[in-house]
Amino acid sequence: MRMTGSFNWPGRFAFLLALLIAAFAQPAHAQVESIAAVVNGDVITRSDVDNRARLFALSSGLPMSPDMLDRLKPQILNQLIDEKLRLQEIQRKQIIVPDKAIAAALASIEAQNHMAPGALRARLAGQGVALRTLIDQIRVELGWSELLREELGSAGNITPAEIQARIAALKAQEGQPEYLVSEIFIPIDTPSRRGEAERFATTVIDELRAGAPFGVVAAQFSQSESALQGGDLGWVQANQLDPQVVSLLNQMPPGAISDPVPVAGGLEVVQLRDRHAIGGDTTETASIRQVFLPFSTPFDPSGPPSAQQRAQINKAQALASTVHDCAGMEAANQAAGAAHPADPGPIELDRVSPPSFREMLSSLPVNKVSEPLIANDGVAVVMICARGMQNPEAPPPDMVSRALLNSRAEVLSRQLLADLRRSAVIEIRSS
Repeated sequence: MRMTGSFNWPGRFAFLLALLIAAFAQPAHAQVESIAAVVNGDVITRSDVDNRARLFALSSGLPMSPDMLDRLKPQILNQLIDEKLRLQEIQRKQIIVPDKAIAAALASIEAQNHMAPGALRARLAGQGVALRTLIDQIRVELGWSELLREELGSAGNITPAEIQARIAALKAQEGQPEYLVSEIFIPIDTPSRRGEAERFATTVIDELRAGAPFGVVAAQFSQSESALQGGDLGWVQANQLDPQVVSLLNQMPPGAISDPVPVAGGLEVVQLRDRHAIGGDTTETASIRQVFLPFSTPFDPSGPPSAQQRAQINKAQALASTVHDCAGMEAANQAAGAAHPADPGPIELDRVSPPSFREMLSSLPVNKVSEPLIANDGVAVVMICARGMQNPEAPPPDMVSRALLNSRAEVLSRQLLADLRRSAVIEIRSS
């Protein structure tokens, strides 16, 4: 049996936490445990579909009318079928997600949602939700990421030559447009499902344009790897997108949300967040400092923190009242043992991921200590020392490597799921 890590999961589970808390803040309704579908012998109940529909409607602000829920359910059932197929394949390949990976994901959720250690379990329990509900979702996401890693094999090792070729290609496009884009991908595996996919896309677009949060909708329903980051593709060039999508982006104003765009394998809904010329326009940069306080043992969010962990978290919180400039951050990090460098180097805020961390940095005042950011191995705080504008440079090699890997994983993920659907025995029961 194999043990798993992940490609890039925290962003999606931060969204999922918000979804779960919102959904179960309402009184539970009795559900009839009738069968909606059977996937290779495994059952999906109508209550599974109803609960997911209510969860989505509550989290995104959609009206809870029977008509709205009925419009959501066909696509929700398709999504649950895909999730069941992924889970079955993970189990067939005997992929095991270790508890420490689950613990790290839960800690990340708490940190990104500004929750104290251990508050996640209590918050979910207070809404009548067992922590196991969230753990099971995390386990499938991490297991599927490991499955993709194994299937990629040597193709998952991005070479220095490939990175340099991509950077050279980007430099050659200087002056060409670059787009900051978020996406929702809705798969269409058979022509007979095109109609329901288009109806679902239209419903979602109407609500997005009325103010539903794009990231929450993408995290819940997009069937691309970008869903792990709330649909965030970051800055992309025309040759990285479908030509029909590029044509629309060139006509859309920043902030606009597209109509459904037919692409290979389904439909895409895109939001244009910004646009500039490569190497031309300026981008916002920040100089930051960080203080990292290590834990002596791995943090386990399923239980209370140890005395040492609690002491480190308290120290991190106290820095907000004792440190008021970046020199103080450097001194505090040195006093903490300098396990991580105080100065990670200048960053381009537009390229920071996940989006929740980018938003935190964008709103953090200069010379103010952030809220503690808790990870498996310690707790950190950051400070913005200065902001500025500069002409964007070529992305760093590690960012290029991640983008190339994610692109390959995306293609493979869609192909594997299509293959699983073709070979599956799926029985959809009528109402």
